[in-house]
Amino acid sequence: MRVGLFFIFLFSLFTSFVYFNVLTKLDYDLTVFIQNFIPASLDIPFSVFSIIGNFEIAGMLLLLILFIFKKLNQIVVLFLFALLHIPELFLKANLNHPGPPIEILRTIKLFPIPQISIAGEYFSYPSGHSARTIFISIILLVLVSRLKLPKSSKYLIYGLILIFDFVMLVSRVYLAEHWATDVVGGSLLGAAFGFITLLFI
Repeated sequence: MRVGLFFIFLFSLFTSFVYFNVLTKLDYDLTVFIQNFIPASLDIPFSVFSIIGNFEIAGMLLLLILFIFKKLNQIVVLFLFALLHIPELFLKANLNHPGPPIEILRTIKLFPIPQISIAGEYFSYPSGHSARTIFISIILLVLVSRLKLPKSSKYLIYGLILIFDFVMLVSRVYLAEHWATDVVGGSLLGAAFGFITLLFI
């Protein structure tokens, strides 16, 4: 619980920085740097990969994890996963933090994907993709640590999860779906709820 509360504090503190536009220039500079560093040929791979972070896909992934690890307190985990989205949606509706301009957007929509649309979601902070990714990853890392597997196998899985997280978080900035501050804020929010969830699994 202490770790979860600590991340709530960090999220609140970081949100205040975003509110006062302390990191606006850094946001823009990081986006330009990442887009210049990563070749445009990866627009499609990153666009497809980023779909995994959608609420619908991430939710199904969490359900799959709960199905595999049946001893978990499934109702509590799903409740906290849903609860995670309340501060996300509230801030997106009320914190004046516009996302990157459409001129630098690199997302390529190859096919229509059914998504739940929430009225009043005007701004970009925090990133829901980042929050969901970190939330699920924290739970998955702990569950893997409890498996009776060789250490080498566990370390391999840990590494794959962390690589997945890194690519997902970077993709949100690279595609200009979010600023870096949105991604950091979403990650802190996801970590807060993720660590609180560990109390019940």
